[in-house]
Amino acid sequence: MPIDRSDILAALARLQLPDGGDLVSRDFIRAVVVEGEAVRFVIEAPTPEIAGKLADIRAAAEQIVMQLDGVSSVTAVVTAHEQKPAPPNLKVGGHPKPQDGPLKVPGVDRVVAIASGKGGVGKSTVSSNLAVALAKQGRRVGLLDADIYGPSQPRMMGVSKRPASPDGKVIIPLQAHGVTMMSIGLMVDPNKAVVWRGPMLMGALQQMLNQVQWGELDVLIIDLPPGTGDVQLTLCQKTELTGAIVVSTPQDVALLDARKALDMFATLHTPILGMIENMSQYICPKCGHEAHIFGHGGVALEAQKLGVPLLGSLPLDLDVRLAGDSGTPAAAGDGPMAQAYAELARGLIASDIA
Repeated sequence: MPIDRSDILAALARLQLPDGGDLVSRDFIRAVVVEGEAVRFVIEAPTPEIAGKLADIRAAAEQIVMQLDGVSSVTAVVTAHEQKPAPPNLKVGGHPKPQDGPLKVPGVDRVVAIASGKGGVGKSTVSSNLAVALAKQGRRVGLLDADIYGPSQPRMMGVSKRPASPDGKVIIPLQAHGVTMMSIGLMVDPNKAVVWRGPMLMGALQQMLNQVQWGELDVLIIDLPPGTGDVQLTLCQKTELTGAIVVSTPQDVALLDARKALDMFATLHTPILGMIENMSQYICPKCGHEAHIFGHGGVALEAQKLGVPLLGSLPLDLDVRLAGDSGTPAAAGDGPMAQAYAELARGLIASDIA
């Protein structure tokens, strides 16, 4: 009479385990195979540690099945259930860790903050395009989106994947258009508001500077939020900055707030590397007419008053907006705006800013 699987399990159920129960009730038996008078099965322990203690049980299991009528050979193999490690619990935010004075970002030669006194002047657009333009010039570039409440770099750079963390501490940044990038927008639900108090903002910034594996970079560009708040204060006091670049449109209202940003950096003893006039003029693509929608030359005059360089003047261009929304900055292409940003990048390299 052929051996039945139920007979084998009934026999194995009589074999008691040292810590209680039996092989069948504890669900240790797997892959029972009967081929004629030959029987094979697997004893799968829940952990490698338990499996290492089952050598005697394996031998006893083979012996008890061998006693069944019609069985001429028995082979039992002990394995352990594969336990996948729990994903690391990487938490973003929380109170900043104490540190003595400003720290250098490991592996980064220069750290340049891109700032503005107010929103809406194109600071983030300048940051992403400048990073891509510098990368096209052969520089090793990082881009940190430090606008915790309104991160826009993931959209502008065309990335959405959550950064990996092998141990819950080190953060692996993403790559886009030749730029190593990181943003709080990659770590939180994009549809939910970040509702954090100042200490959590400072803790998140500290994490993104010191826990991100930036690698070896020539320059790390930090896209700051508008204004003169906790993030700016934390950055200037806790990080060794090469300096700051202030972006503004030429209109008087924007310059009022740009002056506050400049005064903040002066108060915090952060070097002003220069100013960039954005949306300096608009050239009609159909007729070529040049219009100064936000005024013209205001940033140049402000830079002259302060004795800081005017690093460049960038026009208002529809392609820049379309490119930013599509996730491929205009600087990654070869059009007029790509050339404008390439010229700006070459100037920063020549000035040893980047």
